[in-house]
Parts: sequence; structure tokens; C-alpha cells
Amino acid sequence: MKTVLITGSNGQLGTTLKEIQKEFSGFQYFFHDIDTLDITNPEALQQFFSSFRPSFVINCAAYTAVDKAEQEPAEAERINVTAVENLLTACKKYHTWFIHLSTDYVFDGNSPVPYSEEARTNPLSVYGKTKEKGERLVVAYPGGIVIRTSWLYSPYGNNFVKTILRLSSERQELKVVADQVGSPTYSFDLATAILHLISRIESHPSEKIAGLYHYSNEGVCSWYDFAKFIVWLSGHASCKVIPIETSDYPLPARRPSYSVMNKNKIKNTLGIEIPHWCDSLKECLRKMGELVVP
Repeated sequence: MKTVLITGSNGQLGTTLKEIQKEFSGFQYFFHDIDTLDITNPEALQQFFSSFRPSFVINCAAYTAVDKAEQEPAEAERINVTAVENLLTACKKYHTWFIHLSTDYVFDGNSPVPYSEEARTNPLSVYGKTKEKGERLVVAYPGGIVIRTSWLYSPYGNNFVKTILRLSSERQELKVVADQVGSPTYSFDLATAILHLISRIESHPSEKIAGLYHYSNEGVCSWYDFAKFIVWLSGHASCKVIPIETSDYPLPARRPSYSVMNKNKIKNTLGIEIPHWCDSLKECLRKMGELVVP
């Protein structure tokens, strides 16, 4: 049985992969986070690879504190670049496939159309720049796959959906940025696509699958649109959501104002349909017991 190492297993995506692993039972999974496998430590990685010889690595580990990264660039680089180098070194030695998660923050938001995988990157923040560096390392590896995603949320950890649910139950009004546009991504949809991808590699070993892919849910919205729908679906309609501009809520790190991504490549490669973000948000709230409006 082929083995799969999932790093960053305590995060949103890693936790989701734990939950759905039983649906892809043809693999043996090893879930690790910093407390059990330090990917910034090359010796620890070599020891793990030597013992378990994973066929696949799914790297969910990342420094994702976007604003804090502006003050901690070295730490962001250590996790988003150096750790990726360490994983790649081990993967090369053992001929392991490496699937790495990246972000829409590698773009500057100036595109008039959804970003394709071939679109030029131009990150605006330390976080985006370190993720771009990590991407370049992975795509240079013959067994490397980068999946860029955006606006990830889940029933786990800290994310926009959970924040809006909490604040809308506590306040009479919320001000939310309306001039940043993208596509939310439900962790269960992304995790399912990733495991479909490793299953595809396993069943089609001669197919050229390595490279760069985009995955988010279908549809486009602003953070304001997203928040309004969360508030309505969860029955917190007494909380008024007010649209504001990015300039009204300045943050240390610049965000792309438009980060919609073209997903045709992954849809065609896997032969999948991607759910619309509205439907997936309902599914997430249902799972959390927060869905009031069906």
C-alpha cells in the first residue's frame, strides 16, 4: 500500500484530510504537524523518509499570518521556503511526489480576467513573496505539484466564516471590505480534489500530471458579499453588514483586489465538477449546525 505524508495536519486542510481519508482507503496516511515532525529540520525529515518511504507528500504546512509576516519575514521564509527546500530534498532522494499548497496572494490583483496558471505573478506582501518562492522550488521538481487556492474556510481553526458567525451574533453591525474580489474555497472540496489527484497519479502512472493548478469553488464575490450570505444563512439577519473600501480598513499587508482564478486545468485533468461557493458555504454551515436558512 502506498504511503502519504500530510504535513501541517492540525490546520484547516490537514484536519479535513484526516476526516475524509476513509473515502480514499487505498493509501496509508501519516498525519504530522510541528509537534511530531519538524519540517524545518532536515535530519528529522530524512529519518522519517528513511523509515516510511512515502510515495506522496501533501504539504499543508505554511506560515499564513499575512499581516504578522510583514514584521516576521525571516519566520515566514523559514516555513514557506526553507521547509519546502527540506521536503524537496527528501522527496528527490526517495522519488516521492510532492503536492504543495499555495495561494492567490502570489498575484497583484490587476488582471481583468481570471488568472490562469500561466499568468505572471507579482505578490504584494511578504507572505505572498515567500509563497511564490516556495512555488518556484516545487514546479522545478519533476514530481512536484503546486495547487493555488484562495479564501479557504472550514469548520476548523480560525477563518473568515467562523469570525463572521461569531461577530454577527455579538454585534448589531459589521463593516466588511467590498472592493476585494475572489472565490471562497471550502476545505472539504479542496481536500477531495487533492486525494482525487493522488489517486489519478496512482492509476495513470505515465500521465504527465506534475505542474501548477488552481482550485477554488466556482463563482465570484467580494468579502462583503461573502459576509452577507454567511449572516443571512445563519439567521443573524438583525446584524447589518456595511460595505467599506480597503482604504477604510488599512492593514500591514497589501491584498490583491482581484484574485479570481481559472480552474479549467484541474477540472479537465481530474474530470471533476467544482461546486459553487454558495452551495459549499451552505454545506459547511450545515456541518457546523449553523445553517438556519436552507
